Amino acid sequence: MVNCVVKNWQGEQIGEATLEMKIAKEENAEHIVHRALVRQLHNQRQGTASTKTRAEVRGGGRKPWRQKGTGRARAGSIRSPLWRGGGVIFGPKPKDYNIKMNRKERRLALRTAFISRAEALVVVENFNQQIEAPKTKTILEAFTRWEVDQNCKILLVVTEPTSDNVYLSVRNLPNVKMINHDGLNIYDILNADTIVVTSDALVKLQEVYNAE
Repeated sequence: MVNCVVKNWQGEQIGEATLEMKIAKEENAEHIVHRALVRQLHNQRQGTASTKTRAEVRGGGRKPWRQKGTGRARAGSIRSPLWRGGGVIFGPKPKDYNIKMNRKERRLALRTAFISRAEALVVVENFNQQIEAPKTKTILEAFTRWEVDQNCKILLVVTEPTSDNVYLSVRNLPNVKMINHDGLNIYDILNADTIVVTSDALVKLQEVYNAE
């Protein structure tokens, strides 16, 4: 159980939020989080790199010149890997990089990673109504009031019904990434320096990820 301070739009403390999530045992935590991270990065790979072997390159059916008497090296095809425009030796072929991991293990890893970043967590009251128009300056001023370093990597976790004004206000900030609570993932949790979560999103996260 971890307690976090909840701040309002003005940056004032208005209460506390309790994080109650089942996490992995200390001796297994690092291993399972690492497995989940490797799985996510591998599953993002398309694996579409492909080259043609000498059998797949077009042409090369006729012997370029006779075997003897020309003074040149023997050649059987212009599509030999030794020739310009020939096939590729041991080149890449389409491959599936996906790694499987049980659903319960994935959820356990995500909960463990999220709780491990409790010190970098900033919980704020839902601020949809506070941003009346898309304006980056407005959200930057809010980060200052919440004591969030604007120069660090910030992960903003919100609930699904978020106004477009919030998205339009943060989309051109290169170090801020906004995701819905149902899109939370291992890489973003570990990659961010500060995680800003709305109180509504925190409730949803605990409802979703505590359910087995």
